[in-house]
Amino acid sequence: MAARTYNIATLCLPRDMCKAEKNEMATKLGFYRSRRVAMITSKNGKFSVRSSAGGTPRSVETINGKVNGVRVGEGTLFGNKNSTDLIKDSDIDAPAHSSLHGSFVEGRFVYRQTFVIRSYEIGPDKTATMETLMNLLQETALNHVTSSGLAGNGFGATREMSIRKLIWVVTRIFIQVQRYSSWGDVVEIDTWVDAAGKNGMRRDWIIRDYKTQEIITRATSTWVIMNRETRRLSKIPEQVRQEVLPFYLNRVAVATEKNDSEKIDRLTDGTAGRIRSGLAPRWSDMDANQHVNNVKYIGWILEQSVPINVLGDYDLTSMTLEYRRECRQSNLLESMTSATASLAEDSNCKNNSINRRPDLEYTHLLRMQADKAEIVRARTEWHLKQKHKLH
Repeated sequence: MAARTYNIATLCLPRDMCKAEKNEMATKLGFYRSRRVAMITSKNGKFSVRSSAGGTPRSVETINGKVNGVRVGEGTLFGNKNSTDLIKDSDIDAPAHSSLHGSFVEGRFVYRQTFVIRSYEIGPDKTATMETLMNLLQETALNHVTSSGLAGNGFGATREMSIRKLIWVVTRIFIQVQRYSSWGDVVEIDTWVDAAGKNGMRRDWIIRDYKTQEIITRATSTWVIMNRETRRLSKIPEQVRQEVLPFYLNRVAVATEKNDSEKIDRLTDGTAGRIRSGLAPRWSDMDANQHVNNVKYIGWILEQSVPINVLGDYDLTSMTLEYRRECRQSNLLESMTSATASLAEDSNCKNNSINRRPDLEYTHLLRMQADKAEIVRARTEWHLKQKHKLH
């Protein structure tokens, strides 16, 4: 029999808090629902928490009384000197994946997953960033494929795609943000797919505030198939089409009249207002398909060429990305940005909660530094933050 192993976490407290006193000090710890036993030991001013590491590992990310968005029970630890307590939580054993993975709803057409916004996913204003939202959308999409039973050995590829050395690549994404979640908030994401022409697939998402069920973000994207070895686009093989066809849902997250389907103009050295050169992808920017993860481009677009006062005083309320070619780690990039005339200044348009005209609009381009080949075109819309409107 293999030796049992333990995961140990130590909580350091001031020494006088661990002294035995008449009034017992209770420290509450949140535990994951299971039949596992946690051993709590107090010694030399420290509490050690040991839990057996057998079976499926479980997350213990706890914020605001929730673990990955699921409220759990609490155990109580009394600070008696040199005390050792065995604490068991609920006898009801939840599935190992209950909060790490989502579930199908609406007859398996829609995949739903909840997430908690963590401290490393927020910006200076303590709200989630655009990169955070994009990462959550990508994670939900990949888990959708995995949970459907279609996943092959590729990054989001189906079994028939893996046999043929094919992968999905995104060509366009449009995301519209009504409100950004704050640190500790729980969000619920729905995603589904449908056909996009003969050889494409559309994937949509909606993000809700888990507590209020308010829809706070909508997104839509178009995907095509590429050969993993030749890096050339491919038609969807009939075998792959038959795999995904049962999951198609004729529904849109973004209404046609609100979707940004207009062409994004190409920037040049003469039309760009700001150009930042020498951007180098890192090894950690690469994904499992051996190219730069599409979310990484957002940071280069926003951080490198958008004015810092815009990042601080405005909310990014919509973003459209047109992916034109892939990028590898060996490539050096340039980020270019040009401001568009403020649409909010149009006297014929009322800028209110119903007709949300942007205060600022920018056009962006990421390109290869060496041959100037385009990688991503983008368009962003910004609204002045509410706190600045009050002044």
